[in-house]
Amino acid sequence: AASDFFAMSHRKYHAPRHGSLGFLPRKRASNQRGRVKAFPKDSTATKPHLTAFLGYKAGMTHIVRDLDRPGSKAHKKEVVEAVTIIETPPMVVVGIIGYVKTPRGLRPLTTVWAEHLNETVKRRFYKHWVASKKKAFTKYAKNLATETGKKELEEKLNRIVKYCQVVRVLAHTQINKLNLRQKKSHLMEIQVNGGANVQAKVNWAKEHLEKEVPVASVFGQDEMIDVIGVTKGHGFEGVTHRWGTRKLPRKTHKGLRKVACIGAWHPARVKYTVPRAGQHGYHHRTEMNKKVYRIGKAIAQADGTLVKNNGSTEFDVTEKSITPMGGFPHYGVVKNDFLMLKGCCVGVKKRVLTLRKSLFPQTSRRATEKVSLKFIDTSSKFGHGRFQTLEEKKQFLGVLKRDSTKKTTA
Repeated sequence: AASDFFAMSHRKYHAPRHGSLGFLPRKRASNQRGRVKAFPKDSTATKPHLTAFLGYKAGMTHIVRDLDRPGSKAHKKEVVEAVTIIETPPMVVVGIIGYVKTPRGLRPLTTVWAEHLNETVKRRFYKHWVASKKKAFTKYAKNLATETGKKELEEKLNRIVKYCQVVRVLAHTQINKLNLRQKKSHLMEIQVNGGANVQAKVNWAKEHLEKEVPVASVFGQDEMIDVIGVTKGHGFEGVTHRWGTRKLPRKTHKGLRKVACIGAWHPARVKYTVPRAGQHGYHHRTEMNKKVYRIGKAIAQADGTLVKNNGSTEFDVTEKSITPMGGFPHYGVVKNDFLMLKGCCVGVKKRVLTLRKSLFPQTSRRATEKVSLKFIDTSSKFGHGRFQTLEEKKQFLGVLKRDSTKKTTA
């Protein structure tokens, strides 16, 4: 009987369907910034903290490290792994929102804004900033400067403490710190978790109004996080590439990158499960459990000091920054704080990515493994990079003709 069971077969095993139906509809995302559809569960055991952050994808490189995975054949051996660099300048908190839990979900009760808003975030409220009168929040700020305005603000905060169960802050990126053409900051709601009660959350949010929150205060070394973003767009694409269906034989009439039968005569409709040509890419996706390999510091610190070795390791003490020679292709130089995540991430370079804390506590061996980097590659990503730093290149090539001619002319 057992042999009969294994001898059984079915069309679905030998010709399973092409492409997943779990990602329908395959259409363009409505917003380029990744939406957080669920925040991690709140816990009173920790201090108040943010549960998400925004960063900008710079590019990829690779690292060398010793694997710490007992039982694996590569245990205590060197492994080379691909990593993604996400530039994360500090975010600025500009608002507080209180939500009441109802049987039909969360209901926003009230919103409190900061008195001073940066121009980069004011641009978010306009379609055409240059042609506008730039009057956003001017009356609100004028009112907030008075005694009655301050009293109203305190009343709103007290209402949040009294009636709300969920507190979120409005925070925006500092896109002007990046070398991008865009001047309009990305603004998002980020849930505040932790704290003994709602009062503690509101106090934390109020203290951080108009202040910068660095990425190091949100995520930790070796933490598993989720990346939410919009994938690279490929436009209107045929059925062969979009769904991975088999090509038809060479002599097929009117093309072979097609689906031969799109359904029976009756029902006289095309089912949604049949692969068709259409939009490919630029879809909203959430990728879970990306390990943080490094939280890097910005080159120029607030106190005026310079960090020139954020690409160095304990074993490779060469003074070098994380940016490869010649910069990241299609991005440039990483000057701010950054996250180094294992593997790849959705989206093209320069795309804004939403980084969220993991929804569940991670207990797997990969999640709890301590990562110690031995080497970070900073050779040129534009061609076959041979040198890690400019000094190394100069030392290898020696004095060039153009350098000697410069000296003689000088």
